[in-house]
Amino acid sequence: MAEPAWDSTDDFTFRDRFERCEIELSEWDHRAHQRVTYAYLRDIGYDAALESMRTGVQRFNASKGIEDTLESGYHDTLTCAWVRIIDTTMRVHGPEAHAEAFLDRHTQLHSKVLLRLFYSRERIMSWEAKRGFMEPDLAPLPRVPGECG
Repeated sequence: MAEPAWDSTDDFTFRDRFERCEIELSEWDHRAHQRVTYAYLRDIGYDAALESMRTGVQRFNASKGIEDTLESGYHDTLTCAWVRIIDTTMRVHGPEAHAEAFLDRHTQLHSKVLLRLFYSRERIMSWEAKRGFMEPDLAPLPRVPGECG
């Protein structure tokens, strides 16, 4: 089956708004994170997408005055795990023409608590996990062997 052509206009527009910190805080939800991640993955690949999400979310949070506590602010393990899950889903099942179609097709990604399958509360809610990526303690994160880090 042929890969769908990427209709990147809406994805790039949304990603550019994110990069300029123009997205309203009320818009910056779980799906918005995933839309930006998808746009980066389609455009620049896994490694660069991961770095862009890491730096971009921190910049966005700072621009909105989001306090960095254990329960709020940037969380490195959450960011890395979600980028890996979205990347693996895209590699195994194929991309869609745009982020919204991809997310509508993969409803398992809608669950903000999906990472509970991989991480205990103790591990994911630690300062160590917040400040730097930690591998899961319950089950390994999915990956396509030899293709994503």
